Amino acid sequence: MNNPELNHDLFTPWLEQWQLTIEGEAFASRNGYLLPVSQGGQPAMLKVSQEPEEQAGAQLMAWWAGEGAAPVLAHDHEALLLQRAQGRATLAGMVADGADDQATHILCRVIGRLHKPSPKPLPALVPLQQRFESLWGAAAAHGGILQLCAASARELLASPRDVGVLHGDVHHGNVLDFGAAGWLAIDPKGLYGERGFDYANIFCNPDHHSALAPGRFARRLEIVAAASGIERSRLLRWVLAWAGLSASWMLEDHEDPGGVMQVAKLAGSALGLIE
Repeated sequence: MNNPELNHDLFTPWLEQWQLTIEGEAFASRNGYLLPVSQGGQPAMLKVSQEPEEQAGAQLMAWWAGEGAAPVLAHDHEALLLQRAQGRATLAGMVADGADDQATHILCRVIGRLHKPSPKPLPALVPLQQRFESLWGAAAAHGGILQLCAASARELLASPRDVGVLHGDVHHGNVLDFGAAGWLAIDPKGLYGERGFDYANIFCNPDHHSALAPGRFARRLEIVAAASGIERSRLLRWVLAWAGLSASWMLEDHEDPGGVMQVAKLAGSALGLIE
């Protein structure tokens, strides 16, 4: 969105209902529209989306109530009002500055908070196995290492451990600096399944160049296994499954999956499945 004046009608019902003041230009994300605002002087972000996945994610954000995720100030069907991150640091910038260990530790801490059990009734969540539909088709169509990724995913999904609420898309761009409140997650997919899935995406991000830097995979494996308490071999199988899933989505979008395929090969090699 280059001209926010053309798009304010989209936000008007909630600008009025929640007494919001516009503080910046509206812009589009992959599945919605966002507008920087304030409410009673508090910086916030208003997001409007017609996508069911985004609306389910908003329900999950409200359920977390600020525990590892950005605090929800209000939500109403397709609209979500979040506290806006004010910190200047980014995890991708941290990695670029040579502090990958620190960024990985932060991601693990946030995931741990998101996975913390709660006595509250669960919101509507998507079973994790439904997330893997694209991988089954890609493995059948392309074979090769994608078949290995699919086999790992099927094995994991058939015998889940430590299941619970999952964010579903934890990466360096979805965990933001909220200053004194710390690092908090945004944009969940709202899944239910084994917690290892949420840690696996760390290994493919924030970009393929960073993820494939010499020695980085092994170092991240050491940090994530220790922080999560997940058995090393099982964590590697989740990385293998996730990398295959990510590659399948990239193939659907006619993008080059070479980087994530290299991550899959590293996981397969560490498991002794690839020479």
